[in-house]
Amino acid sequence: MCGITGFVSDKFNSESRESIVRGMNACLAHRGPDNDGLWTKDNISLGHRRLSIIDLSKESDQPFFSQDKRYVIVYNGELYNYKDLKLELQRTAQGSNTMPYFFKTASDTEVVLAAYMRWGNKCLDYFNGMYALAIYDTLEKKLLIARDRVGVKPLYYYYGDEGLMFSSEIRPIIRSGIKTFSLNKEVLPEYVMYQTVFAPNTIVNGVKMLMPGHFIEYANEKLNVTKYYSFEKLSQEASGLSYEQTCNKTNELLTNSVHRRLVADVPFGAFLSGGIDSSAVVGLMSKVSSEKIQTFNISFDESEFSESVYARAIAKKFNTQHHEIKLSPGDFLKQLPEALKAMDHPSGDGPNTYVVSKATKRAGITMALSGIGGDELFAGYEVFKRMADLQRKAWLNAVPRLGRKLGGYVIEKRQKSVAGNKINELLSLPEIKFSSAYPLNRSLFTHKELKRIVAHANPFENINRIVLSSPQIERHLLSAVSISEINTYLQNTLLRDTDQMSMAVALEVREPFLDYKLMEFVLGVEDEYKYPYSPKKLLVDSLKDLLPPEIVNRPKMGFVLPWQQWMQVELKDFCERNITQFAARGLGDRNEIAGLWSRFLSGDKTITWSRVWHLIVLNNWMNEHKIEA
Repeated sequence: MCGITGFVSDKFNSESRESIVRGMNACLAHRGPDNDGLWTKDNISLGHRRLSIIDLSKESDQPFFSQDKRYVIVYNGELYNYKDLKLELQRTAQGSNTMPYFFKTASDTEVVLAAYMRWGNKCLDYFNGMYALAIYDTLEKKLLIARDRVGVKPLYYYYGDEGLMFSSEIRPIIRSGIKTFSLNKEVLPEYVMYQTVFAPNTIVNGVKMLMPGHFIEYANEKLNVTKYYSFEKLSQEASGLSYEQTCNKTNELLTNSVHRRLVADVPFGAFLSGGIDSSAVVGLMSKVSSEKIQTFNISFDESEFSESVYARAIAKKFNTQHHEIKLSPGDFLKQLPEALKAMDHPSGDGPNTYVVSKATKRAGITMALSGIGGDELFAGYEVFKRMADLQRKAWLNAVPRLGRKLGGYVIEKRQKSVAGNKINELLSLPEIKFSSAYPLNRSLFTHKELKRIVAHANPFENINRIVLSSPQIERHLLSAVSISEINTYLQNTLLRDTDQMSMAVALEVREPFLDYKLMEFVLGVEDEYKYPYSPKKLLVDSLKDLLPPEIVNRPKMGFVLPWQQWMQVELKDFCERNITQFAARGLGDRNEIAGLWSRFLSGDKTITWSRVWHLIVLNNWMNEHKIEA
């Protein structure tokens, strides 16, 4: 796990370009405290910050070169099947003159480079892991930049008159000095609606995020972006299997995924909330590992937010070395400035991940497993139930639109809640269908509310494009919801926040639920096997008796912090200052934005903390990075 940077340009001389990349590397020092690498040739400079996880020797430092020096790679991530690929590459290809590769290190980095030398861009089809990488061919003067299938590891790039610049984080690009960067106003409505920006766009004008499962080829000042993988075609492997067979296969794939992710030359542990997903990961870790597992949990003085009792039960069952991180509002607030400073791309979430990552790192852990992805894959969120319920109520489209609008108006006036507002907008749609209902379900505001806050075109345009790519909605509704969740919330909020907050303290996080082979299989499972009438039924049944009933049947709490109370008391001055500044930037209706804060303070039930906090974070981030509107 590391940080990579690069700059290809004929507009800057070698010395200037190298100086720029050196500065970019310095911005990523937190991601890779173990080594700082830089290489320059022709019109390209590559940089690398290393966090040593596999093969801790200096021979595996980067930039890393092929033995003939033709190819050079900078690589961030872990290849979980690198041992299998290494064996394949050490053999002569059957029926060809391809010679076996002789490895000089025990690193997965060299395996990645050797795979490229053997298969070219097709090497990406062989990889099972999380990564962002760049490989330069010094002979053909060609650059390949690629990102993993699911999008666990980020990769940002800028392509303009100055050349091509890329980085594991957005900050090295906007601080590079090659130009002045400004706020991307086109996607501001999207950020307001979803507290994030969906790739390939970012909150910074001109800076893109490489989409998951995509690669860039750059040569002769021409840039081509190509998709090499997606979940759009569902796997047929699960078709025709009985429920018992489906459970057995799910168990096998998840167990293998956990086992692969335990390969490390450093101490490791796991985040343990006490929910089904993290408990499943910890249980399987204990099953396949010969070492005692270290687990980490945040507990709160406010008992209604604390899941510590469940985490303790799992830690006791699997005899882990358990670390309970006790937090009071004062403890958390002391770390909040650090967490906000660590935020690479603004988001409405993240500080909780920073706190637990920091405590985990302080305990001497360099790599930790997480339960991220379980909800998306096994229908754990309420949105799955809502979409299934909506499908059963397709008869509503037979009701004249005027009648539906009247019914929605009455519901909104009676409920006076966020849910009431959304039901009104849903019933007012020309047609109630998945592609229009899902984006509304996941939004913080209705379209009508958004129009009062910021000027915009169509805030649903990008998410509609993403949702419409979900396959076989009629036959595999839950898989369609899963893919929509993966392509929106998971990739653009959860994974980005996990990466930026864990890597801020040089902690690698691995997610067993996001093994693409497991994902492909589960996404191909029929709805009737995973219908959400009990918490993640398919996952729970696949684990058999691994988890105790009190964990399976416990109320779902989520990994949350008591923001409502904090924002109204301890954080009030900070929040008020930032929301006032944001309202004055001219990005929307000043009075409406200020009114959101006033209504929040007054206890208006339609203005929850999450509808205000992400605007506060955005303004603070713009101040921190000197980004003008």
